[in-house]
Formats: sequence, structure tokens, C-alpha cells
Amino acid sequence: MTEVVAALIWEGNHFLACQRPEHKARAFLWEFAGGKVEPGETKEAALLRECREELGVTVAVGSLFMEVTHRYPDLTVHLSLYHCRLREGTPQLLEHAALKWVTPEEALALPFCPADVEILKRIFEEKRTAQ
Repeated sequence: MTEVVAALIWEGNHFLACQRPEHKARAFLWEFAGGKVEPGETKEAALLRECREELGVTVAVGSLFMEVTHRYPDLTVHLSLYHCRLREGTPQLLEHAALKWVTPEEALALPFCPADVEILKRIFEEKRTAQ
């Protein structure tokens, strides 16, 4: 099982969605910024590192939003998604094919990675019930 962390970064009613690059597995599918937890690294440290590497930003890691385990044909991931906020910098295309600030409704129309589908449903439901 591969431990993966991801950032749920909000800006108003929109959160940051990232499109996977062409040369990686699940090319051009959308996802949350993040990546694998390296040996000896905490989940929070991994998320800080991944956001710096992928987006060129510093984030403040908040509480855990949701955990999901998903089996892909090539690997099984345990994904921990954390609430994050931008502390420094503007997201840049350092690794992804595209970045987009989306509402929960807009996100449901994008082709996200299968591991993220359950998360998107919860984000959508929580925003809908909060209104």
C-alpha cells in the first residue's frame, strides 16, 4: 500500500484542482495537489514538500478532511486529504498539465482520478448542506 497525501486548498467557494501530466499514470485526469509520503516523513511534512515541488507554494496544513483507500490496476493507495490554505506564493504549473480553481459543482463535471470521486461527493454534499 502506498501512502499518499493531498491538499484541499480553498479560495472562497473554489478549491484547487490539478490535471495530471501526460507522462504519468492516469494522464490528464484531475486530482488534488500532493503525492507519496517518503520513508521517515510525516504526512504533514510530505504535504508541505509536495506543494512546494508541484505548485511552488507554501501551505499551512490543517485538519484531516477525509481518508480513502483505492486499488488501481498498478497500485493501491491510502489517500489522506487535508484542509490547507496558501501561506506564501501563487500556484504554478511546475508539474501538472493544468491548474483550475473550481466550485464543487464544477468539479463533479471534471474527469477526476477514481480515488478522488468519493471525496468529491463529500465536498459537494457538505457545501450543499451548508447553504
